[in-house]
Amino acid sequence: MFGQTLSIARNTFVEAIRQPIYFVLILAGSLLQVFNVLLSAYSMDYTEEGLQVQKDNKLLLDMGLATVLVVCTLLAAFIATNVLSKEIENKTALTVISKPIGRPVFIFGKFLGVSAAMAMAFVTLMAFFLLAMRHEVMSTARDNLNWSVLVTGGGALLISIGAGIWGNFFYGWVFSATTTRLLAPLSIGAWGVTLLIERNFTLRDFSSPDYITEVVQPQVLLASGCVLLAMLVLTALAVCVSTRLGQVMTIVVCAGVFVGGLMSNYFLGRFAFVNEHFATVDTVTTEFEDDTITEPGDTVALTLTAIPTIDVNVGQPVYFGPAPSGVALAVPDHQPFTGDVTRPNDVVDADRYGRSLAVLSYEAEEREMVLINAGGLDVARMPREGDFLFAQPTGHSVPALAAWSIVPNLQSYWLVDAITQGHSIPARYIGLVVLYTALQITGLLSLAVMLFQTRDVG
Repeated sequence: MFGQTLSIARNTFVEAIRQPIYFVLILAGSLLQVFNVLLSAYSMDYTEEGLQVQKDNKLLLDMGLATVLVVCTLLAAFIATNVLSKEIENKTALTVISKPIGRPVFIFGKFLGVSAAMAMAFVTLMAFFLLAMRHEVMSTARDNLNWSVLVTGGGALLISIGAGIWGNFFYGWVFSATTTRLLAPLSIGAWGVTLLIERNFTLRDFSSPDYITEVVQPQVLLASGCVLLAMLVLTALAVCVSTRLGQVMTIVVCAGVFVGGLMSNYFLGRFAFVNEHFATVDTVTTEFEDDTITEPGDTVALTLTAIPTIDVNVGQPVYFGPAPSGVALAVPDHQPFTGDVTRPNDVVDADRYGRSLAVLSYEAEEREMVLINAGGLDVARMPREGDFLFAQPTGHSVPALAAWSIVPNLQSYWLVDAITQGHSIPARYIGLVVLYTALQITGLLSLAVMLFQTRDVG
């Protein structure tokens, strides 16, 4: 079965890269990166210190990754329909399935082949995006062209096209397949060369402490990797849809899921969790930097950004978390404290009065609130600036949560905002995104197998 899967994947890959639309979309996406450099000069040179991507390059980062994602979505729909739905319509799939090869193996092999072709296209598109980031936006008339980027990137493109024409004319090679196979490694090589040389083609100083952050830009590479994971999810969707629908409807469905996935937080996510915050934390004051709020009697002083929207009373339970919807609260669900939070003896007697994170004091004029852990409630962390305060635990809407879980949430893969705002991307988040991608692909391929099992291919 493993050998059958690889054979189907290899044939699918070759068939995919031979399609003219494959080369056309890759070329169009690569050239669009050039125009993105010209269209991104709108920030009036505004920037903040300490950011990995600054000035107009913030907009270039956003437009460049968006271009890659949109082109990959169209490419996945076109390739999947050409290698699967048309094969079903032309009855050629019957020849493979009658070998016999199981239908799940056939679907999985098709997905691997399309994914390999998509990955090669993604590498090329991402290489030209990274070259555009290396060139940077020309914000003013005094800015000069980065000839090292233009020569290396343009050279990779011209060599690939020239080799494709040569091979097609003298040896009968398929032009699109030859060109795209060469363009992927050559474009990555061109980007690698720009990491080694300056604008004037002199060797770069690798001993600079800012070389990694300013030249290699690892955060941008992480964001690009997440876009690759989103592309794999869209590829699985295209394969799933193409088992039943033709090319036009597959493109329509993929486009609809693409738009819906980008807006699922607004249309579904905000209804999945039911809670309403009454205040937002402005500053947090503690005696020591490593203070905790997990032991009975631990306190923390907060300054709020505005007057709370509810009446705040001493002893009232409080919950806090990073999202206004109440997602990922740091305080577990608990019953109100039945003792007096101002009496130390009550605060340490958890067996009698329970456990709670409660209000110890509140000054309305100064908007200062002090919270106390009464009884030793297991609070996950200290409050932070920007946290939202709640008076009750977060509820759930099962239908909205189920729909939000099923529809691919493409916002999870969009990390541009974190980079432009100077926030580092934690490894834990990347791991969660990888797990989410695996679950989405597994679900979509399982649905594809179920749809294909009853499809008449004879």
